[in-house]
Amino acid sequence: MKAIAYKTTGPIDREDALQDITLPKPTAEGRDLLVKVNAVSVNPVDTKVRQRQEPEEGGWVVLGFDAVGSVEAVGSEVKSFKPGDSVFYAGAINRPGTNSEYHLVDERIVGHAPTSISNAEAAALPLTAVTAWEMLFDRLDVNRPTAQGANTILVIGGAGGVGSIAIQLLRAMTNMTVIATASRPETRDWVIKCGAHYVIDHRQSLASEVEKLGLGAPGFVFSTTNTGSHLADIVELIAPQGRFGVIDDPENFSASPFKRKAISLHWELMFTRSLFGTPDMAEQGKVLNQISALVDAGKIRSTVTNVAGKIDAATLRAVHAHIETGSSRGKTVLEGF
Repeated sequence: MKAIAYKTTGPIDREDALQDITLPKPTAEGRDLLVKVNAVSVNPVDTKVRQRQEPEEGGWVVLGFDAVGSVEAVGSEVKSFKPGDSVFYAGAINRPGTNSEYHLVDERIVGHAPTSISNAEAAALPLTAVTAWEMLFDRLDVNRPTAQGANTILVIGGAGGVGSIAIQLLRAMTNMTVIATASRPETRDWVIKCGAHYVIDHRQSLASEVEKLGLGAPGFVFSTTNTGSHLADIVELIAPQGRFGVIDDPENFSASPFKRKAISLHWELMFTRSLFGTPDMAEQGKVLNQISALVDAGKIRSTVTNVAGKIDAATLRAVHAHIETGSSRGKTVLEGF
C-alpha cells in the first residue's frame, strides 16, 4: 500500500523530510478496524512528531491522525462496526498514522462519519473536536459555574483548528459568552463566523483587551497556542476561583502565579485515553458520534479552509511548512491517493 513517511527527523525543507513509500497492507485483529483512508487532515502535532520522534532502526514513521474512510475489515472482537461503514477518527500517537492507503485503528476511538458533508469536510474534525470537547466538558467542566465570571470564557487562538470548533461547541451546547482572540482581518472574520460574541487582538495585552469589553473577569480561559507569551495576562484577567485549560507546550511554565486566585489548571491531550488504554477509552468514540450528530443537525460545521490536494509526500511537505508558520486558519485537508 502507498504511504508517506520519514526516516530522519528535522526541518521540513528537505526532500527526505517526508517520502512516498510502499508498505505491506496491515491485517485487522482483536478490536481493530482496517480502514481504507479517503481523506486526512494535518495538525500541529504532526509537525512536532516529525521533528522529535526518531524511527526504530531501519524503520519508518508514518504520520497522520485525522482520517475519514470506509471499513475494509474488522478484527474478531469488534462490536460496533462492519465492513462498508463510513467512519472518522483521530487515531493514536503510539501507532502508525493515517498517511497511508489502509490504516488500523481501535474501534473504541472511532465514530460514524457525518452523512451530510463530504469526506474532506469530515476529515477536518476528529482530533480538534475531541480535544475541544474533552477540554470544555471533561476538564474545564464549563457547565458547572464558577463563583465569579461563570458565564464567560476566553478562547486564546480562536482561529486555529481547536479554537474554531471549541467556539462552535460552546455556542451549540452552552449559553456562555465567548470571547476569542485573533489578530488579522481574515482570522477575526473567521472566529465571528464560528460564533464568537467578541474578538480581541492577541498581539495586544489580553488583560487590557478583556477589560475594554466591560464584561468583567471571565471564569474560564482555554489557551490553544502561544500560552507562554500570555501567562502574565491570563493570571491578571481570569476571575478568582476560575479554571484555566492548556493544550500547547509552554516553556518554563510555572503554576505558582495562579495560587493567589485559587485557579485550577487543566491539561488536555486527546491521545491520553488510547495511549494508556484507560477504562473510559470508548468515550472518544461516543464523542465523535455526538459530533457527527451535531454536524448532521446543522448545529456545527466543518472547520476545513483548504483542500490542498492528493495525499502524497510533496503536498504534505507543503502543508507542514505552512502549519509551522503559525498562521493557519481552520484546517487543511488532503483527499485521495
